[in-house]
Amino acid sequence: MQPGYPHNAHGRRSARRRVATPIVVVRLPLQHRIALGLTALALIAGLSIAPTQRAQAASIPVDARSAGQTMQVVTGVTAQAVVRDGASATDGVQTLTNNGTNADWAKLVLMFGGWPQTEQNVTVMLRWMRQENGPPDWWNRNNPLNNGYGSGGGAGLGSYANLTDAARYAAENLQRGYPGIVAGLAAGTSADATAQAIWASPWASSHYGNGTHWSTRPVEVVTAPASAW
Repeated sequence: MQPGYPHNAHGRRSARRRVATPIVVVRLPLQHRIALGLTALALIAGLSIAPTQRAQAASIPVDARSAGQTMQVVTGVTAQAVVRDGASATDGVQTLTNNGTNADWAKLVLMFGGWPQTEQNVTVMLRWMRQENGPPDWWNRNNPLNNGYGSGGGAGLGSYANLTDAARYAAENLQRGYPGIVAGLAAGTSADATAQAIWASPWASSHYGNGTHWSTRPVEVVTAPASAW
């Protein structure tokens, strides 16, 4: 043991105590602390809002962001009329055969011939059918116009398997050699003009008395039996 050094009972050197470093607290005036707090809040709010504002600005057209932009509307401008194509529809084979009247058969002939189903065309066809076979039995022998073409009988005395075939053969026969009748049906504007073409044609040897045997009174609409179709 060296002199001058204290020792404890166990012969160990006594441990030195560590002195805690004092914490210096700087206290700012109240107005300074409030200012610092507001500045921090402003920075946080700016960071959270800035992307949204940039995104909104990107979605706005350039012209809309231009300052001081104005729009002028010329007075006296009138709206232009819009013209649209019209649409219409005609009955098909199935609908006409299901209805089954003499008017439907007249439309069927017009359809097979490619002629318009106008009121004038249907009227002249009904009058023609009445001259060949009366309305009560207009479907006689399934040959309403007493057509000889494709019916198997001369002078229009043949017959067809059904009224649909009869309409098709009637249209084909007209297209084969009756240009005056075809022209009247193609126009579709005058039942009287087409009737005159029928009288002048060789369809009937009597020529319907050149119109004296041709009635213009309304034709009764009659439904044929389903078996005729």
